[in-house]
Amino acid sequence: MTPTILIVDDEKHTRDGLRASLEDSFDVYVAADIAGALNVLKSESVALMVTDLRLGGDDGMKLIEAALKMPRAPICIMMTAYGSVDTAVEAMKRGAYDFVTKPVNIDQLELRIRRALKSRAIETENVELKQQVETKFGLESMIGGSLAMQDVFDTIKQVAPSRATVLVSGESGTGKELAAHAIHNLSERDKAKFIAVHCAALSPQLLESELFGHERGAFTGAVERRLGRFEQAHGGTLFLDEIGEIDASTQVKILRALDPGVFERVGGNQTLQADVRLIAATNKNLEKLVAEGKFRDDLFWRLNVVQIHMPALRERPEDAALLAAHFLRKSAEENKKPKRELSAEAVDCIAGYHWPGNVRELRAAIERAVVLATGTKITARDLPAAVRDTATRAVVHGAVPFSGNQFDLHETEHRLILRALDESKGNRTAAAKKLGISRRTLHRKINELGLAKKSAFKTSNLKTDPNA
Repeated sequence: MTPTILIVDDEKHTRDGLRASLEDSFDVYVAADIAGALNVLKSESVALMVTDLRLGGDDGMKLIEAALKMPRAPICIMMTAYGSVDTAVEAMKRGAYDFVTKPVNIDQLELRIRRALKSRAIETENVELKQQVETKFGLESMIGGSLAMQDVFDTIKQVAPSRATVLVSGESGTGKELAAHAIHNLSERDKAKFIAVHCAALSPQLLESELFGHERGAFTGAVERRLGRFEQAHGGTLFLDEIGEIDASTQVKILRALDPGVFERVGGNQTLQADVRLIAATNKNLEKLVAEGKFRDDLFWRLNVVQIHMPALRERPEDAALLAAHFLRKSAEENKKPKRELSAEAVDCIAGYHWPGNVRELRAAIERAVVLATGTKITARDLPAAVRDTATRAVVHGAVPFSGNQFDLHETEHRLILRALDESKGNRTAAAKKLGISRRTLHRKINELGLAKKSAFKTSNLKTDPNA
């Protein structure tokens, strides 16, 4: 794609001369003042701006500052007849990439423009490579020793080298995108791009443009040709998250892009092809949507060549402690907090909670604990109240927790009831309320566990009022 540049100068003959000299190599826009320049920057995708220091009564430095604050900030080159070291230094301090003096040598200016654009391209490529490397090492986050996760790992290893389309199912927060990254990283396409599109976040028109691109003028706001994600992912992997949210029209176009493998940009008539490995994900039951006529059966079968189901965290409670330990280390590093361990009671709470938000909720809970903890260990008090309360109720009602120390049910119940009674100063009604159980259930548990016989809780030590 030809780079777009903007020339800003209050002298008409200078603007026109520079445009005539550069338009063979670039798409050139011109402006006479700051207002005109900002209008161009807002409506066009400008890669580089060359602006004069003096713009009538305006200051070109202010234009550079305004341009660099824009979402699509251009590279900025300052030009002036008042060249000096001080001016150059000030321009650089305010974000200018380079500096040229008037009268402008066209060959030197074009050389500097190309150098700046090449530098930006290298920076962009480095960011993408860094993201890919971080993603690749992010596979460490796909942690699990449970049988359910071992099945997931085995399937990923088997399907990754193939060209098969994969459908990843599972609740929100279970790691569907991590599974897609793993498939890509273990495939022969790992050196090409991994492009993710979150279908639920875009309207049907925007999603179609996002996937297949559009031609200039295809709709209001389409000020330039845009390559879609299918084209951008050529040779690599395209991940469509929440594919169950797309409308019927887009479903047809995705099916055509898969088989026979062709598509057109929005507003265009040129038939295009892209070599893309497609991975789709959904938190919905696509088979049910097919039966209800809300999702095309032919697209479903084309996507569902291999299905990988990501289990909910409550379906693999033995992995909760492993994940918590991993997030504990990572959150401490990211938030520059001291390294701490999870206390036994915190592990019990983590293992006993049902985690409706799955791994995503667990990560947030651990990060919260890392940020707020003041002691040498992460304790139950550092965890969100919902995790503490629900986990306690689950333990006392008979749910067997998993912890790093392999506490059994009786030992865990014993410890929790003793703590509740101690904090309530022996008041059974208050202790039962803390534990989220009835007073009768607490009385039964005390008898079953033999706590009434322990010296710390002899009848004489317990409250004898009617509510105790």
